[in-house]
Amino acid sequence: MTTQTYTRSTEMHLLHEDLARAHCRSSLKDAEQNRRFRLAQQIERAQKQAERAGRRAERASARARLALARLV
Repeated sequence: MTTQTYTRSTEMHLLHEDLARAHCRSSLKDAEQNRRFRLAQQIERAQKQAERAGRRAERASARARLALARLV
């Protein structure tokens, strides 16, 4: 009788530990997904910013060539 109670008690204790571990794994997985999503957003913003800077540089270069052509 005592062994059965002890086993049942131990099983309940282990069940709580398993649930806690599952919760921690879930939280860590969610945090990792959020981190990757934020990183992907940062990369996308940086690429768009680089494209805009490239277009601005091209326009500035075209204006400089035009100004130089007018001087010659």
